[in-house]
Amino acid sequence: MRHNMKGRKLGTDKSHTKAMKKSLVAALFLNDRIKTIESRAKEIRPDVDKIITWAKRGDLHSRRLAIAALGDKELVREVFEKVAQGQFQDRQGGYTRIMKLGPRKGDNAPMVIMELVTEPVRKKKDDSSATPKKATPRRVSKKAAEKKAEETLAEAVEATDEASAAAAEEQEKWEVAAAENEVNEVVSEGYPVKEDVAEVAEELEEGAEAGEAEAEEKAEEKAEEKPAAEKPEAKKPAAKSKAAEAEAAKEAEAAQESAEKAEAAKAKNTEAAEAQTALAGEKHK
Repeated sequence: MRHNMKGRKLGTDKSHTKAMKKSLVAALFLNDRIKTIESRAKEIRPDVDKIITWAKRGDLHSRRLAIAALGDKELVREVFEKVAQGQFQDRQGGYTRIMKLGPRKGDNAPMVIMELVTEPVRKKKDDSSATPKKATPRRVSKKAAEKKAEETLAEAVEATDEASAAAAEEQEKWEVAAAENEVNEVVSEGYPVKEDVAEVAEELEEGAEAGEAEAEEKAEEKAEEKPAAEKPEAKKPAAKSKAAEAEAAKEAEAAQESAEKAEAAKAKNTEAAEAQTALAGEKHK
């Protein structure tokens, strides 16, 4: 029975096993990598971790314990200096790595490579930041839904109003451009506008003169038709003459108004013709 006998036998007695373990640990710290049997590598792993922990403490007692475990002051000094410079500071354990090579020829012993882990520790990414939780949708009340629907409807109505206003503006622009094109075509054809305006003014003047002549003739005819024999009734012929005079006055006013309108139209036409001719002259320049 192996009571109170911890550790592996390794095929040797106690003193041989102790010396072999000490030499393997020293070789590992000296070369940072050794090739040995799997059982021996696993047996010296706790001793390596202890020495690195003592080096992290860095006090005199820890240094003396490391010298007793390794038996080499210079090697202990190098290990303590490396650890003081920052090696293994961000690592809280697992200072060694074992890589299997397969069985050895001859005795078929499993061979491994054991080395010190000198790489800095890589921090794990937070799972919460990598996969964020989906936000649960909030329940929307009926009033809020109705209010949102009304807002969307108002926005749609405003959009349609804006579109109709823009269409109306475009239509007006198109009409103005068409009118300008027509004016330009008329002006470019040889300026017939001024002649047409003069002809219209002459026709209006002739019509006014003819109206005045007709009114005078009618007044003379009515004055001649009045009976001269009715002497007892003196008031009636006076009334008739007043009515005739009133009608003649109305006809004269109408003729005068028509003549004034003709003159105003003539003036407007002449102004329009002058403006068009000026505009055409500027364009030809």
